Amino acid sequence: MLTSTKNPLVKAIRKLHTAKGRREEQLLLLEGTHLLAEACAVNYPLVTLCCTPDWQHSHPQLWQDATPHCQRVELVSASVLKAMATTVQPDGVVVTAKSSFLAPPQIPCSLGLVLETLQDPGNLGTIIRTATAAGVDGLWLSPDSVDLENPKVLRASAGQWFRLPMSANANLSQVVRQSQAQGVQVVATLPKATLSYWEVDWCCPSLILLGNEAAGLRPELATLADKSVQIPLGQDVESLNVAIAAALIVYEALRQRVGGIGNRE
Repeated sequence: MLTSTKNPLVKAIRKLHTAKGRREEQLLLLEGTHLLAEACAVNYPLVTLCCTPDWQHSHPQLWQDATPHCQRVELVSASVLKAMATTVQPDGVVVTAKSSFLAPPQIPCSLGLVLETLQDPGNLGTIIRTATAAGVDGLWLSPDSVDLENPKVLRASAGQWFRLPMSANANLSQVVRQSQAQGVQVVATLPKATLSYWEVDWCCPSLILLGNEAAGLRPELATLADKSVQIPLGQDVESLNVAIAAALIVYEALRQRVGGIGNRE
């Protein structure tokens, strides 16, 4: 069992706390039992598993499922595990896994999300979780956003990160134009739009554009949209959290599609 926080493995895993380190090593960091279970459920390629003896004894089935697919397995002390993790109170297991292994989103899509300059990992992870639940086909993210493989993003997605095709794309305008060329309506979210989000027919293939938490969509991207929508707000309320906005729109799309009650024009 590894008991020294000065072990080279600790330093190697701590390197994955940063986007630069993850890019250099081509690895990402999975923290916690739930993320490991979700990774195993989709056969995501694992590399190194580190856990405490208590965790091993408490999760025999997951241990049995995960370890044959790892290149390295180590039992570590609680202090070593804490030194490896980004969380304040890790639950007993951290795993490194192959980076950039997700399936890219496809064009055209039935329902897709384009996210521009998102900065908060909690917001991105929540959007991924909600989008997967609502049946979104794919997500495109501008490269100036929070790192798609940030450990906080993975945790906030509650494991749905492994199930949604996603890509950081340097040319979101190209994604929009290619989608439009294949018959997908592109809908921008803008605070001064004249349409409310439920007034759009979401039963047809659609791509939803959402912008930065503070600044919203850049005009260069927003002007490419076929339609713009807003979410009505109470007096003196300036805006909604972007993850909440995304949830409202994708679930309105799901409501219309399940009920067949789109607003045909």
